[in-house]
Amino acid sequence: MAQSPAFFPAVSPAELEARLRLHSLPELGPKRFRKLLSAFDTACAALSAPASAWRSLGLPAVCSDARRSAEVRDSAALSLAWLDEENHHLLMWDESIYPGLLAELHDAPPLLFIDGDPRLLEQPQLAMVGSRRASRPGLDTAQRFAHSLAGGGFVITSGLALGIDGAAHQGALDAKGKTVAVLGTGLQCIYPARHKALAAAIAQQGGALVSELPLACPPQAGNFPRRNRIISGLSLGVLVVEASPSSGSLITARLAAEQGREVYAIPGSIHHPGARGCHQLIREGATLVETVEDVLQALRGWQMQPPTVMTPQPELFSHPLLALLHAAPHSSEALVAASGWTLAQVLAALTELELDGRVVCEGGHWVGRVP
Repeated sequence: MAQSPAFFPAVSPAELEARLRLHSLPELGPKRFRKLLSAFDTACAALSAPASAWRSLGLPAVCSDARRSAEVRDSAALSLAWLDEENHHLLMWDESIYPGLLAELHDAPPLLFIDGDPRLLEQPQLAMVGSRRASRPGLDTAQRFAHSLAGGGFVITSGLALGIDGAAHQGALDAKGKTVAVLGTGLQCIYPARHKALAAAIAQQGGALVSELPLACPPQAGNFPRRNRIISGLSLGVLVVEASPSSGSLITARLAAEQGREVYAIPGSIHHPGARGCHQLIREGATLVETVEDVLQALRGWQMQPPTVMTPQPELFSHPLLALLHAAPHSSEALVAASGWTLAQVLAALTELELDGRVVCEGGHWVGRVP
């Protein structure tokens, strides 16, 4: 295989294929996978055991019945061929190189497929998550924080989703830092399709794409919440940038708290629905974050480079309308009332600011962009 020796699976070829076949069985999650290896010592022995032995362990018939199916054999063959390609790796839960923080989870993935650098999974990581339908200021904030933290030495970990996830990955790449994308699909089914180029850039620029799912696994709703436990499990803490109360990002944050990780949340305007999830987390005990230093405060024990903070130039905030818009979104009429300017003056100023890329209109309200 085209893997570096340090990351070559520490099992025989036959055992590797047997584990890949077990991994492809329907309804066989991490706990059942471990139960089988505990009972039979090896995946080879588990595959050859009678169905009655599987039933005695409480495993459903659908698991044992599929062991010799062509679909399961083909999935294992696909994985073995994939592992022959450059920068493709497989980490197993009982190997010494398996990421230590993730190994603490009671349902840690038994296998991890990795496209990129596996060593990143042991480096200090900060997860950044948030809404798929984030506002422009939310996207700017995520990108700016990721840029600063990645520039300071943290690996930025997220889920490759639209919105905040994508902005966090891009911010890390822009800083020439490292980022890990944990997928809720197989690595040969990049989702969403709009992020195929971003996924390729992550792998090519020294980052890593990670999934516990078989390579050809398509998007399935139930796999994305499962993916979130890996995002938080790999990380020292989770920063929620923008989220509604029903957002999946709050699932990630709560998993992080259960796993003993730090949880951070960036507050927003009381008028913005995307801030409510963050406010809820803060009420529940998450650390309120306004600056990168707020995140670093709880992580002082980790040796890092000084963060590369993207500090906006003072003149960018000197415009009176920008000061109002960075505080909260405003309609044109609300800006007239708040500024004392005429409507014509406000519209002329907004046009100039929009052309400069310093404001954007969303849903009839103007919001200020963070440089």
